[in-house]
Amino acid sequence: MTTLTRVPADPSEPPRRTTLREWLLADTAERAGKQTGPHGLADQHHRKPWWQVMCLTGVDYFSTLGYQPAIAALAAGLLSPLATIILVLVTLCGALPVYRRVAKESPRGEGSIAMLERLLPRWGGKLVVLVLLGFAATDFMITMTLSAADASAHLTHNPYAPDFLHGQEMVITLALLAGLGVVFLRGFSEAIRVAVVLVAVFLALNLVVVLVALLHVFASPVMVGDWWTALNQQHGNPIMMVALAVLVFPKLALGLSGFETGVAVMPQIRGAHGDTEQNPAGRIRGAHKLLTTSAIIMSAFLVSSSLATVILIPAKEFEDGGQANGRALAYLAHEYLGNGFGTVYDVSTIAILWFAGASAMAGLLNLVPRYLPRYGMAPAWARAIRPLVLVFTLIGFIITVIFDANVDAQGGAYATGVLVLITSASVAVTLAARTAKQRKTMMAFGLVAAVFVYTTIANMVERPDGLKIAIVFIAAILVVSFASRVRRSFELRATTIKLDETALQFLASEDEGPIRLIAHEPKSTDAQRYITKFKHAQLASHLPGTDVMFVEVVVEDSSDFEEELLVQGKIRHGYRVLEVHSGNVPNTLAAVLLHLRDVTGLMPHIYFRWTEGNPITNLTKYLFFGEGEIAPVTREVLREAEPDVTRRPWVHVG
Repeated sequence: MTTLTRVPADPSEPPRRTTLREWLLADTAERAGKQTGPHGLADQHHRKPWWQVMCLTGVDYFSTLGYQPAIAALAAGLLSPLATIILVLVTLCGALPVYRRVAKESPRGEGSIAMLERLLPRWGGKLVVLVLLGFAATDFMITMTLSAADASAHLTHNPYAPDFLHGQEMVITLALLAGLGVVFLRGFSEAIRVAVVLVAVFLALNLVVVLVALLHVFASPVMVGDWWTALNQQHGNPIMMVALAVLVFPKLALGLSGFETGVAVMPQIRGAHGDTEQNPAGRIRGAHKLLTTSAIIMSAFLVSSSLATVILIPAKEFEDGGQANGRALAYLAHEYLGNGFGTVYDVSTIAILWFAGASAMAGLLNLVPRYLPRYGMAPAWARAIRPLVLVFTLIGFIITVIFDANVDAQGGAYATGVLVLITSASVAVTLAARTAKQRKTMMAFGLVAAVFVYTTIANMVERPDGLKIAIVFIAAILVVSFASRVRRSFELRATTIKLDETALQFLASEDEGPIRLIAHEPKSTDAQRYITKFKHAQLASHLPGTDVMFVEVVVEDSSDFEEELLVQGKIRHGYRVLEVHSGNVPNTLAAVLLHLRDVTGLMPHIYFRWTEGNPITNLTKYLFFGEGEIAPVTREVLREAEPDVTRRPWVHVG
């Protein structure tokens, strides 16, 4: 007895070369909906403590310290500290509670988009998901391009940088994006270990810079007084200051990034010993600690850094071309701790910003295989990592060229993506609380949702670039999605097929075959319908004998593409019936026929009546509602699935 499943290769034969196509599709998920990226579901052995996983989301969240203080100072001016305090209040009292609920509702890392998909079923839910995927693509793509652009700014502004690098921000940014693509093409691994080192070093350096900067602030009461005087002269009374800070707050929304990623990395968290996939309580507690701790750390850094930068750095340095543009804390590091420490800070910032792009790429690689192939709205290669990496890298190049690798220019687009995702999450938890009949919780989350809706609209009105990019992504996703759905409409859609005990008993009685099935629409199940259908098959299709079964497809959510099928055996009015619930009729019937052939070794024959009505209308009904032109479509699906005509189940139409 041998354990070999195939004959060993002849050692004299030359090794088989892998084609480019095989290499590109090597990391393809076995089925739609399975995550293939670094944030996919890890096994228990490879899961990590929550604080280590926090670093994986932290490369996105914490890395914004590289540019957030400068963007805040440029957007809010002297009001930057006050506007940042409002941002922190919204973070701790709004976004944090929302995503703690999201973590509880989607412990496998599905996130708020999956929550809305469940709460808004059928085509409406699918369209909402497609629109949100457009905004998510905006968020993640701009994270990649903005982070790479800011990394290039830190590099070119370093005093030790070679002269030939100055003015080459575009080339450096494109090179960083290309490097990111190469890493993912080769295979991305050990993400958490790298993230832990980067985040630990980056936060430690930022802590030193902020503490030293605050010491200079407190040691220079004159500078604080000058700032306060200028603030009062510019904005008047405190009430006016707060009102203006609220109005300018949407421009600072970059500081809210990272929450959706924090939920996406949940599958990497090591839970408690008693955790089950149905009730991963330990993993949920770990996610809550991750979200809370990261929000508190980031809030402390945002407030302290905004105060230090706006007081210590001249306003002109925040402008385009200034030494603090996109790198306020790096400016303070060089100014107060010397160029040596400043260079170390620059290197750390460049590394974490580049890795933030890696986290964003991983997020995209998890989102696309999770949804679009499962909807039938993407080509089969969209389940594979490498083709998607090439597509996303090319899009990153285009966005970088459009924005001229400018950090400030991309801030609005980034904020739009972040805010739409957080707004959708707040709406999702509000609907979840309503479904659970938690009235007070629903009202609280509804208030948070209203705040984020205002913030999102205000940001879109003032900085429409993000909306424009999102519309392009949404339009592209919709066009590709529906074109793919039409192109793949004749594929087998069943991922698995199971027969219950009664159905197996029906088949066990079929000794010689063939297996004869009459297709029946289950809208009417009275006895006369079965009698009439049986007599019609005998008359129109010359059905021999009486040893037949009926097969019925109960159409449920026609927007679903790939499904697991359960064939149930039932007795109705003395007739044997195989019933299956699905989103469409023809593809389901074809899959069941092929499965019956493979299980029994007998050839199935299925009998239809011609569908009445205009064939174009019926085909349209099939594409959108899973019904319509049943007989010819079933035959076409079988023809594409089984090229050998001698092994293809028979289709009779009368």
